[in-house]
Amino acid sequence: MSEFSVTLPGGKLWVPQFVGEINQDKCIGCGRCYKVCGREVLAMVGINEDGDIVKLATFGEDDDDEDEYDKKVMSIDNVANCVGCEACAKICPKQCYTHTPAVAA
Repeated sequence: MSEFSVTLPGGKLWVPQFVGEINQDKCIGCGRCYKVCGREVLAMVGINEDGDIVKLATFGEDDDDEDEYDKKVMSIDNVANCVGCEACAKICPKQCYTHTPAVAA
């Protein structure tokens, strides 16, 4: 199988790399990646002391209970919305992102 690719107007071949994984052990929850992604691919979640994901309150809901989680980290919420620009990885200060090319059908 071959990778999905696009020929740019200048003739150069571009293989978009789509978000595949976020290393939540390295993530510091700064939110920079969330701010540069306009596609609603990412969401902030809490991680409790057992390593379980805790849903955080969204705008308009009661504030989340900070006692329920030890730290906030980014997670992939809508992977199908990713356009392969890699802006999230480029701005991440901890290099938490892994991107992979799509396989052409």
